[in-house]
Amino acid sequence: MREGPIVLEVRRIREKLAAQFDFDVGSIFADIRKGQATLGSRLICRKKSAKAEQTATPDRDSATLHPGR
Repeated sequence: MREGPIVLEVRRIREKLAAQFDFDVGSIFADIRKGQATLGSRLICRKKSAKAEQTATPDRDSATLHPGR
């Protein structure tokens, strides 16, 4: 992967934030949840959409395209 300035900045910030919590993932997520609680109704909760239904039948038998599956 290319080491562009944005990638390097994101990695630097990630390292800084992780160090604040002694690299403890549980503490990092607890802080995120605390921040979410303070935002309250400003957060958008996406509704779970129903699984998309297939509207058309396939033109070909997919088993012949992928033998051994």
